[in-house]
Amino acid sequence: MEDREIIRLYWDRDETAIKATSDKYGHYCRAIARNILLSEEDAEECVNDTYLRAWDSIPPHRPERLGTYLGKITRNLSFNRYKRDNAEKSGGGEMTLILDELADCVSGADDVEKALDRRELSMTVSSFVRDLPERRRRIFVRRYWYAEPVSEITKSSGMMPGAVSKTLGRTRKQLRKFLAERGFEI
Repeated sequence: MEDREIIRLYWDRDETAIKATSDKYGHYCRAIARNILLSEEDAEECVNDTYLRAWDSIPPHRPERLGTYLGKITRNLSFNRYKRDNAEKSGGGEMTLILDELADCVSGADDVEKALDRRELSMTVSSFVRDLPERRRRIFVRRYWYAEPVSEITKSSGMMPGAVSKTLGRTRKQLRKFLAERGFEI
């Protein structure tokens, strides 16, 4: 089923919208949640919450790209659950590593939120990622959007683990410079 047809089902408040969404985007959303949460059960709960959030937000929103819209909802719900579940724990895990890697680029999320408009920061980072060469962009997005472990990126890219890590490090350094040049405090 086409995205516009699925969105029409949401607007018509037709419950088959959930089934159509699950059929088309369930695997994609579960992959995002599983990469962040590392638990099939938790991932499934987040995906179900994604469908509920989509049901509650369409209408009034009419997403241009349903897959991207659902992926963003899933990612945000998964990060929120990760933070909640790990609030009392310290260290360990792939997500802690990923968040630590990006901390140098956009450190102090609370400070950034107070000092800058989140939308402007998001648009600036998106612009940076869009302008990356395709291979670097794919590696960066897979690591920091989809939260894939370096070992998975290594397998699918055909690169050595050290090369993937070095590419990510150089890209983070370039992102820090890019943000600093645009007035964002690092």
